[in-house]
Amino acid sequence: MKTIKTTPYIPTTVEVEELGQNKVRVVAYPFESGYAITLAHPLRRLLLSSSVGFAPIALKVDGVSHEFDSIRGIVEDVSPFIVNLKNIRFLSKVDTDSQDRVVLNYSFKGPMNLTGSHLANEQIDVVNQDVVLATINEDATLNFSVIVQKGIGYVPSEDIRNLIPEDYIPLDAYFTPVRKAVYEIENVLVEDDPTYEKIIFDVETDGQVNPYEAFKQAIAIMHSQMSIFGADISSVPMAQKANVEDNFDFKELMIKLDSLNLSARCFNCLDRIGIRYIGELVLMSENDLKNVKNMGKKSYDEIADKLQELGYPVGTELEEDKKAALSKKILKLKA
Repeated sequence: MKTIKTTPYIPTTVEVEELGQNKVRVVAYPFESGYAITLAHPLRRLLLSSSVGFAPIALKVDGVSHEFDSIRGIVEDVSPFIVNLKNIRFLSKVDTDSQDRVVLNYSFKGPMNLTGSHLANEQIDVVNQDVVLATINEDATLNFSVIVQKGIGYVPSEDIRNLIPEDYIPLDAYFTPVRKAVYEIENVLVEDDPTYEKIIFDVETDGQVNPYEAFKQAIAIMHSQMSIFGADISSVPMAQKANVEDNFDFKELMIKLDSLNLSARCFNCLDRIGIRYIGELVLMSENDLKNVKNMGKKSYDEIADKLQELGYPVGTELEEDKKAALSKKILKLKA
């Protein structure tokens, strides 16, 4: 028999299960009806956008002046070398609280297949050591420097240009160590009441950080953001109406499509019609996407799954002011 409550039910159980290397499942319950989604969705967004990681932000190669150049004695041109380098996941060995940037200098003589394992030294470790960077021919030498930076989220190369020396090539920086953050909500029975809820969170990282530690960091970030409402706000002046761009996080939607790791067929379908950014997919309706030339069911399902993971299912209805602001930002990027 239900009773009239005076306070919400406080969850009593949390379970943590390791699902494999760098994968963890966190289960918490019971929550009042509606509370689970209220907590789970922003927590997922924080995991993907605010987890701290390391990424290469700039590259300098002897004899190379720009990213479309070639490297003498190296099979790969600069562009594929950069793509391979951005796939390397670094882990700093120095005190990251006092030093958030490391400059790494390398010199390798061929013949050899250069992999991530060759980049590890006393300053930095490499998580995915089997990634192939380049093939160095016999009698060739590859000299290069990499700037590895601590950060959160994604920062495009154009924003990095002013943060590095002029003789370096800026790189798109993917800092987040969280590869996957998904949740499910199930009902759970409490005192004959089946309307209570359970959150099941699956988190996977790239190895830079333990997934449960990343989960706890996201909780801490959420707590610190919410703590402002515990302050004395009686003397705070009324704020002017904020611009929509101040209240809507566009950064995740400004990321290029290649970060989604779509299949070649799927990527080419979108590329042919000029779709370059995730935000452009979010602005498309279900019919728009299905009517793209050569867009088969398999490609459509692949895109739909990726957007679902990001929290923007196909056909997501944005408010008109947000839609207009997003379109404006994308046009500016593509200008």
